[in-house]
Amino acid sequence: MRKKIIAGNWKMNKLPNETINFIEELAPLVKSTQNEVILCVPYTDLFYALLTAQNTNIKIGAQNMHFEESGAYTGEISAKMLKAINVEYVIIGHSERRQYFKETDETVNKKVKAAFQNGLKPIVCVGETLEQREAQKTEEIITNQTELALEGLTDEQVKNTIIAYEPIWAIGTGKTATKEDANNSIKAIRNKIAKNYGQKVANSVIIQYGGSVKSTNAKELFEMSDIDGGLVGGASLKVDEFSKIVNFENNNSNN
Repeated sequence: MRKKIIAGNWKMNKLPNETINFIEELAPLVKSTQNEVILCVPYTDLFYALLTAQNTNIKIGAQNMHFEESGAYTGEISAKMLKAINVEYVIIGHSERRQYFKETDETVNKKVKAAFQNGLKPIVCVGETLEQREAQKTEEIITNQTELALEGLTDEQVKNTIIAYEPIWAIGTGKTATKEDANNSIKAIRNKIAKNYGQKVANSVIIQYGGSVKSTNAKELFEMSDIDGGLVGGASLKVDEFSKIVNFENNNSNN
């Protein structure tokens, strides 16, 4: 039985004092959950988040990193730097990174390898655009992105990679894939991993859904056979809303 992992992606939001207050408010609300809780915060909040989350069950992640260990890459942060302050997770290849900052399948793969070399756990994002979806290319796009992201990894590394299926058309739009569509897409990703690494590895991989996840749809999404939690955007910026998503088993809403 795979565990559920609920990760919040704050994107470019919240100052250090807001981060401290948020975690202090969230911690007692999620302390009893069996689900893993992660907050992926801006670089400037990482240190404060890590300090405040000590002695809680909240894990801290970064939202990006460079694949080189050091060098003349002004403004970049390496996996080694993140590991040095005890960051555990890092989001790699988010659609906003691919769209606005020219992230490619090749750089995603390099970053995944660098993350593992430095003891970080990658959350790798894959997803199709609205045009690709309407052209019936969803499965082709997301399985190809998955295959390229994992290229050259060992079976053990693949097992420890979190995949986040985030249809680009559903991010921040209020639109959500139906629970059946989301589950089928995630099954397709799992089948591709099974084909390349074997069924045992595929059965171990955590595959989340992301794209306008909120407290009113979390339960119906996360109770599907292949959806192992969520990568949550806007709703992760509100303590009450995010805590309800983490504790989705207790939600009665199925809007």
